[in-house]
Amino acid sequence: MQFDYDCFIIGGGSGGVRAAKLASQAGKKVGLAEEFRFGGTCVIRGCVPKKLMLFASDFSQSYKDSMGYGWNVENTNFDWSIFLRRKDEEIDRLEKLYHKGLIENGVHTYKARAQLIGDNKIILNSEKIISSRYIILATGGRPSDSTFEGAQFAVSSNEIMSLRNLPKNLIIVGGGYIACEFANIFKGLGIDVTLIYRGKQILRGFDEEVAAVVQDAMMSRGIKIMLNTNIEKVEQRKERDRSRISVRLSGGETLIADELLLAIGRTPNTHGLGLDKADVSVSSDDAVKVDKFQQTSAKGIFAIGDVTNRINLTPVAIRDGVAVIKTLFGSTPTSPDHLLVPSAVFTRPEIGTVGLTEKEAKEKYDVKVYKTTFRPMYNTIAENSEKYLMKMIVEKKSEKILGLHIVGSGAAELIQVAAIPIKMGATKKDFDQTVAVHPTLAEELVTLK
Repeated sequence: MQFDYDCFIIGGGSGGVRAAKLASQAGKKVGLAEEFRFGGTCVIRGCVPKKLMLFASDFSQSYKDSMGYGWNVENTNFDWSIFLRRKDEEIDRLEKLYHKGLIENGVHTYKARAQLIGDNKIILNSEKIISSRYIILATGGRPSDSTFEGAQFAVSSNEIMSLRNLPKNLIIVGGGYIACEFANIFKGLGIDVTLIYRGKQILRGFDEEVAAVVQDAMMSRGIKIMLNTNIEKVEQRKERDRSRISVRLSGGETLIADELLLAIGRTPNTHGLGLDKADVSVSSDDAVKVDKFQQTSAKGIFAIGDVTNRINLTPVAIRDGVAVIKTLFGSTPTSPDHLLVPSAVFTRPEIGTVGLTEKEAKEKYDVKVYKTTFRPMYNTIAENSEKYLMKMIVEKKSEKILGLHIVGSGAAELIQVAAIPIKMGATKKDFDQTVAVHPTLAEELVTLK
């Protein structure tokens, strides 16, 4: 059978773009369709703009800290409109680079919504029908919806970074990393923030001690955290020349805010993809089911990244894309390695983590836990009470490191470096035999007792 393409990718995020470029570099005819903007969630409305917002929000604490070092900082103010303009300029620049990279690598791009219409066939919203020997689904995820009454008055993480006006107060629903990151960001921008979460502790799935440290720090920064609380009803109300949000809670209390952010997780972006027409199976959470080589239930159709709802991180999606192309056009079928994937949460304080939590490790191994809590040198003169936590979980017999968790400034940078020896099977003894660099935060990694 003659196909229009050797490989066609639906979705122009980081994973899809990497797969497309590699397939084209392998000498294959490649097409890619993206209905929104090239770069995907991470670049356009996810980790990149969120990190830029984080940088902006950090200055407020830096100004406070600088006074302890002798700086006289007066009359500081934040201009949301300037930040929005500069942020949007940067996102535009990155999108153009993503698209340019595809074109330069010979990938045929379509600014269109693509749907499966059967074996090896795709229809674009222009009604153009395309055939491809292989199809890769790389459509990512979207903010999860809620069913409480009045949920339509809330904004999602897609909209919160582009609000026309900066709210004076903000209610955030959710307790995961997205909710917590935005709580810290907006607090740093001078906004009154309330976080509402149905669970007993934020950051479910992370090491419990780590989550507790971050929760305490957030509350110390003035973020109001309401646990074991649900929303019953949301209403929009007019106050003079503006609209505000009224939120009725399960305990009977009613809160009023300028904006309500719904950050209760993300859902695989499979709606309207035509998966049923191609016999592609999905799980109960709408994730595309794949085998170890990321092939779906339909021959010739593969899926990568967040649409599979395994480890929803941009670098993982990229690795998934690389593995699929190696399987399809390389000499050896390749399964992506999802073990010991490091990750970070850009709260304040920051989290860096790799491997098992203490609870997970104790369920499988006889373990010993090494940890230290201390006040960083930077914070002493700044009169900043925030503390640092390092926690290493080790199998007793072999001394192999099973997990490492860091809470504090620079945790993300530290965990990336530390993850390398841990991935290689490093032991506590290996770390102990390494000479410390003094005075640094990182030296605690090789002096843990």
